[in-house]
Amino acid sequence: MDDLTLSELRALVAVERERGFSSAAVDLGLTQSAVSHAVRAAERKIGTVLFQRGRHGATPTPAGEVVAGHARRVLRMLEVMKAEAYGAAGGPATGTIRLAAFRSAAFHLLPTALARFGARHPKVTVDVRIVRDIGRGIAGEVLDGRADIGVTTLPVHVDGLVVKELFAEPYVFAYPAGHPDPRGLPIIDWHENCSAETSRWWKRQEWLPAGQMTVEDDGVLVSMVGHGLGAAIVPLLSLIGCSPKVATDDLGAEPPTRSVGYVTTGEMTGWSVLRDLIAELRTMRGS
Repeated sequence: MDDLTLSELRALVAVERERGFSSAAVDLGLTQSAVSHAVRAAERKIGTVLFQRGRHGATPTPAGEVVAGHARRVLRMLEVMKAEAYGAAGGPATGTIRLAAFRSAAFHLLPTALARFGARHPKVTVDVRIVRDIGRGIAGEVLDGRADIGVTTLPVHVDGLVVKELFAEPYVFAYPAGHPDPRGLPIIDWHENCSAETSRWWKRQEWLPAGQMTVEDDGVLVSMVGHGLGAAIVPLLSLIGCSPKVATDDLGAEPPTRSVGYVTTGEMTGWSVLRDLIAELRTMRGS
């Protein structure tokens, strides 16, 4: 197979992102015919169709999704190569690290770690994006080349990544402060609270009511508990800085726990600036 050119890689990424050749051409500053030619050349070299063309744009095939992910990672490594070369030549560390994280980690853990990292590397920007930790979630963003590193809940069920634990934290029972019968309240849950261990623990608890509400994220959940709408089983991280209207009890000698870690790709572990950021992330704690 002939190697793909940089222009072909950029065209693949743009068409996959924009879901169309015209908008991809605008984004790249090229003509639509140039982008179409680049994609056709890439398909010929790879030997399969990467996009289904239609009146409403271009939809990546399963092969196209995979190829676009690899293309993003290749293009990203070229940017890292330039930044690393500049640093090796004696210049200060520069560039942007793209970090994906779930909401409570972004709110309560990252600011301190990023402040320390920024003091060490003032010319490096960390672009933080909140991603729902459902399905492929944060790990999928890293694998697809949309993020360089992710802070996520473990385990990660996506192959091909470097995965390390940062800390583990217990769950607690959160309820409206002063409520006379908190265990009689409906249970509120949130969509990202889906670890297998928590589910197994949940099923063993005969005292938990069968009915429950499910909300978008743990921030909404804690607010609803504070307003007396129910109780919840939540990790400690979700309760940092919460209202005094929310009280907590432990869940016994063997409560469920949540493991928080980071995910990145093998090639990104060679980036010295990213390793420094990981060192700061390792100082994070959920309590």
